[in-house]
Amino acid sequence: MISTQNVSLQYGKRVLFDEVNINFTSGNCYGVIGANGAGKSTFLKILSGEISPNSGSVKLEPEKRMAVLKQNHFEYDDVEVLNTVIMGHKELWDLMQEKDALYAKPDFSEEDGLKASDLEAKFADMDGWNAESDAAALLSGLGIKELDHYKKLSELGGNEKVRVLLAQALFGNPDVLILDEPTNDLDIQTITWLENYLLDFQNTLIVVSHDRHFLDTVCTHVADIDFGAIKLYTGNYTFWYESSQLAISQRSAANKKAEEKKKELQEFIARFSANASKSKQATSRRKLLDKINIEDIQPSNRKYPAIIFSQNRTAGDQILETSKLSYEHNGIHLFKDVDLFVNRGDKIAVVSDEGLTVTRFFQVLMCEQQASSGSFKFGQTITTGYLPNENDQYFQSDDNLIDWLRQYSDGEKDEVYIRGFLGKMLFSGQETLKKCNVLSGGEKVRCMISRIMLQGANLLILDEPTNHLDLESITAFNNSLMDFPGTVLFTSHDHTFTQTIANRVLELRPDGFLDTLSTYDEYLEKKEMINA
Repeated sequence: MISTQNVSLQYGKRVLFDEVNINFTSGNCYGVIGANGAGKSTFLKILSGEISPNSGSVKLEPEKRMAVLKQNHFEYDDVEVLNTVIMGHKELWDLMQEKDALYAKPDFSEEDGLKASDLEAKFADMDGWNAESDAAALLSGLGIKELDHYKKLSELGGNEKVRVLLAQALFGNPDVLILDEPTNDLDIQTITWLENYLLDFQNTLIVVSHDRHFLDTVCTHVADIDFGAIKLYTGNYTFWYESSQLAISQRSAANKKAEEKKKELQEFIARFSANASKSKQATSRRKLLDKINIEDIQPSNRKYPAIIFSQNRTAGDQILETSKLSYEHNGIHLFKDVDLFVNRGDKIAVVSDEGLTVTRFFQVLMCEQQASSGSFKFGQTITTGYLPNENDQYFQSDDNLIDWLRQYSDGEKDEVYIRGFLGKMLFSGQETLKKCNVLSGGEKVRCMISRIMLQGANLLILDEPTNHLDLESITAFNNSLMDFPGTVLFTSHDHTFTQTIANRVLELRPDGFLDTLSTYDEYLEKKEMINA
């Protein structure tokens, strides 16, 4: 369907891709993965023709249509929302404009009538009569209210614009669909809708995402970018990750016999195939996995940060208690009368339909905001480690990373000790001398994680901790919190992160709260039954 022939790209001395040959075929979904800076988004831009490689070419099958999730959120500001979506099918949109212009002619001739007849036939063949209703259905599925369908795109908020542009890419059943981070700024309900939509998508889908649940749900293959090459693996992200970790452990056990290694890999594939039979993609996923050759499973060259949260002091029985805690924003309650008793070892996912609600709740607990009413109290043995959603205030100085982190240590700590915590988050050598006010979003979060590890707190409060992180850091963060013996309050749009960590869910509402002792998936199932 779409392929690359000897594609190479480099910037200066840095080689991103070297002689890449790869075929993406119809009926499959390819999740493109790679560490930050590996070139995932750049590769999608090469496929879409937005940028050209230094050498090589991209070939799209003749008569096939490609659609791409636009990253320019201002390109269609003067266009009505519904029309913006239809413009995703350029040929259909151009035909509609030509047809309308023809009918608007004041001197409509017999020749114009014949031309109009031809255009109407093409319009019908392209299912043009259903264009508006199909576009409206996509918008509604992505959470855009019907009243907003006829507004200019400039009248919508940033999150809503992203959804409209996503509807534009999906519109008209393109033969090749390229999506770069499609779940950004989507809530769990909309992500679920998108997953279900893409599961029914029968053409070629190529996607970059840091959402592991999304990748696991929709992907049939993983395209791994590493060392300037791209290698295809059958299976979803979890299969790729677990098989590559198994291969690493086998490689380290150099004295293990070949037959023992082969048997272990075969058992792993069989086990994963059995689990796949329970998924939405049961039949096709299992067939793919059954065809895997164990020689295809190779160790990953990825570097995973060593995130280890330890407690300097074990917490007592009194962790955190709130009484009738409420907060108003612009005269409207974000949360109201929250009575919460946190037990030692609880890992509580705090959720809300309004993202600001959870942020304000955490800010109240950290004394960055004043509650409208009610109170809260931490136990005497409690020390907190806090990762806010917005962290720019922590990086205003021109300190290097060593001096920046040293300020959060108890007493004077030598440079080797501080470097150790930075090294765990993959800051090494000259990188530790970077000025903290020039860091990227991902680097800032990694520094904040170093800070929390250094503090040795027994209660962690984490507001969207996976934002700006790559899959390797998210996976390491996820595993560390699962192993953490202390208590955690957190919120995240990462489904897998939340499901694997939380043993309790606190839903904050304008009229109260819901405290559920369950996993995240169990909470969602109960909520779906209530709303049915």
